[in-house]
Amino acid sequence: MKTAKQTKRPFVYLNLAMTADGKIATANRAITTFGSEKDSDQFYKLRASADAIISGARTVDTLPITLGNGGEKYRKLRQKNGLGDHALRIIVSGSASLNPEAEIFKHRFSPIILLSSQSAAKGRVKKLAPLVDDIGQFGKGELHITTALLWLREKWNVKRLLCEGGGELNDLLFRADVVDEVNLTICPFVFGGRSAPTISEGIGLAHLSEARKFDLKSMNQVADEMFLVFRRK
Repeated sequence: MKTAKQTKRPFVYLNLAMTADGKIATANRAITTFGSEKDSDQFYKLRASADAIISGARTVDTLPITLGNGGEKYRKLRQKNGLGDHALRIIVSGSASLNPEAEIFKHRFSPIILLSSQSAAKGRVKKLAPLVDDIGQFGKGELHITTALLWLREKWNVKRLLCEGGGELNDLLFRADVVDEVNLTICPFVFGGRSAPTISEGIGLAHLSEARKFDLKSMNQVADEMFLVFRRK
């Protein structure tokens, strides 16, 4: 198991909030944000430590997100951390099946990068090209995320990459064994629902011996929420 430093890839850390029964949204995805003000503050503080933020296509398509810095308070924190006002914004869509009308494309405060597979339809890639600042295509079939991460480090100097989901992108990163840290907020709700999304979906890992192992680095309870940080072994 190689670290980010050994492979010259970015340090990859996830920021996640889930209910007590492990859901990150309701079954109909009508509720996707349910953390407290403390969780929101933690959310933007983690963004303020990132060179780039990565998000999956479904998250970008279905939510009015821009991957911004969160306002003046967090812009100043980014500067204190030696970073620019805004992080690079990276969208993962292996098939390049993104909605060109997604909210993120209407805000041009920092570069937007599309990561896709070489198998993506050329027409789709061509349609998205004017909306993004760069496109990286890696792997046939499924996006080869490890190669993509090395490219982001080499071409865009991404040293710290924050992933904000969703579950399928998280799964891709876990299966590639490139997740270095997981920041997890457990919130005092139960959503239930067989089809409600969870932290890591997609293909998954078939055997216990393949499970990604982490050490609990810190644990902090604030009111009814629990904030956990896990680091890879």
